[in-house]
Amino acid sequence: MKIKYHGHAFVHVNTDKHNIVLDPFISGNPVCDVKLDGFKCDFIIPTHGHGDNFGDTLELAKNNDALIIAMNEIAIYCTNKGLKAHPMNTGGAFNFPFGRVKLTIAHHSSSLPDGTYAGDAHGVLMTIDGKNIYHAGDTALFYDMKLIGEMQNIDCAFVPIGDDFTMGVDDAVKAVEFINPGVVVPVHYNTFDIIKADAQEFKRKVESIGKKCVIMKPGDVLEI
Repeated sequence: MKIKYHGHAFVHVNTDKHNIVLDPFISGNPVCDVKLDGFKCDFIIPTHGHGDNFGDTLELAKNNDALIIAMNEIAIYCTNKGLKAHPMNTGGAFNFPFGRVKLTIAHHSSSLPDGTYAGDAHGVLMTIDGKNIYHAGDTALFYDMKLIGEMQNIDCAFVPIGDDFTMGVDDAVKAVEFINPGVVVPVHYNTFDIIKADAQEFKRKVESIGKKCVIMKPGDVLEI
């Protein structure tokens, strides 16, 4: 399985048969390495409704006839716009053609760019081809991350480190301790001045607790 990183919190999972994207922030993303035109995906999972996470969900879904997997309120919003959507809620899980998706807690706000209420923000736990991938979404540190790591072996985790809107470096290191992933990738930092963070500092601190950290640049690919 190949996981591509396209900047900010935009993660793209490629299997032999499917393309799954999370938080597809392309338009207006100064660090994104791909263009909206011609981008292919089969499933879209926004962690919440903010513009830098919901991003280009509507356009991508329309262009690709893709299924949107999202919090119930976001799914209804997308369905009302004539798109295909599967509604979920925090703690729920469902089996899709590519694998299993479970929505986890995330402590963060959520509304769509037009101000529509978008339900709770959440993290995403995906089980694909026997691998567990956890995208924490935009979130503060919370102790139940320890349960996420205890209840399944996390092969790869994506955690925000940009501070101000989410965890900063030190809280994110504690999150890694709780989640105990095989490898962690920092996200949601350095896209804008307000979320500047030192990924190398995060890497050093993660490695000091015996965990593996990979810093990905937009366009990089991680195989798990």
